[in-house]
Amino acid sequence: AGYRIALTGTPVENRLSELWSIMEFLNPGYLSSATDFRRRFALPIERYQDPESAVRLRRLVQPFILRRLKTDPKIIQDLPEKLEMKVFCQLTREQATLYEAVVQEMLKKIEESEGIERKGLVLSTLMKLKQVCNHPAHFLGDGSALDGRSGKLTRLEEMLDEVLSEGHRALIFTQFSEMGKILKGHLQGVFGCEVLFLHGQVAQKARDHLVTRFQEEVQGPPIFILSLKAGGLGLNLTRASHVFHFDRWWNPAVENQATDRVFRIGQKKNVQVHKFVCSGTLEERIDEMIESKKALAENIVGTGEAWLTEMSTDQLRSLLALSRDAVESDGNERGTL
Repeated sequence: AGYRIALTGTPVENRLSELWSIMEFLNPGYLSSATDFRRRFALPIERYQDPESAVRLRRLVQPFILRRLKTDPKIIQDLPEKLEMKVFCQLTREQATLYEAVVQEMLKKIEESEGIERKGLVLSTLMKLKQVCNHPAHFLGDGSALDGRSGKLTRLEEMLDEVLSEGHRALIFTQFSEMGKILKGHLQGVFGCEVLFLHGQVAQKARDHLVTRFQEEVQGPPIFILSLKAGGLGLNLTRASHVFHFDRWWNPAVENQATDRVFRIGQKKNVQVHKFVCSGTLEERIDEMIESKKALAENIVGTGEAWLTEMSTDQLRSLLALSRDAVESDGNERGTL
């Protein structure tokens, strides 16, 4: 071809090598070899968050990128506001006990491992702690009762009660299909209405039917639960005006794509985005780390969870440790471990 064009909404989703691949197709050799690019840009930016390397890379690629945002007044005049907020929740004592047990067990295993095995253990630890923060029944997988055992679930019920009482509709994103199933059954019982659930095993025809019902039925289901990967792309769900991220993917690009199922052309109402975070846990600390690097991430870097596997054991211990204020208090007493 005499001319080459690449069209994408996410030039960088997880790694900078994705951006290199696009540029290599457009202008072969412009960013040098993949190995040289990794040495000069990917490692300094992804691992060490080096701002100078990020600026150099941005200057190199900007002349070739035409970027238009839906909030640009030249594109859309009447798109409403998007209001993002963190919802801080406390662990129950049961959650705190499980959390501490996982940290102690896994840190010992991580300390005694190395290489690929160590990275696998770190990611496994993150997953287990996320499940504990969601709900003990999610972590234990025992189908036990749900009421009163999770700070997140209690807060979700309170907020959904307000949303539904005002006649609004809501999306709830979780990265775990198991948690989505738990939420569907529980919320149907609490609110006495049908709750839709879209996950990766739903066939295309059924998927389209769920979207149509949510978007078009006048008295249709007001709550739509979606697994992040299955529902994060290619859907138009502008009937909702509230988005709940029940657990976090820790990747701003992926979360924004999920939110944009609602905040897109055709939306007439202000969109409120609620990101749940368990105080005093790894969820709060990783959220703080991402916020501190947000400007860099928004420019050229998308962050997944793999970077956490590069931390030393001491850094992980500090990251995962449970704070004293993480647990809900009884009466006037502060929670202690």
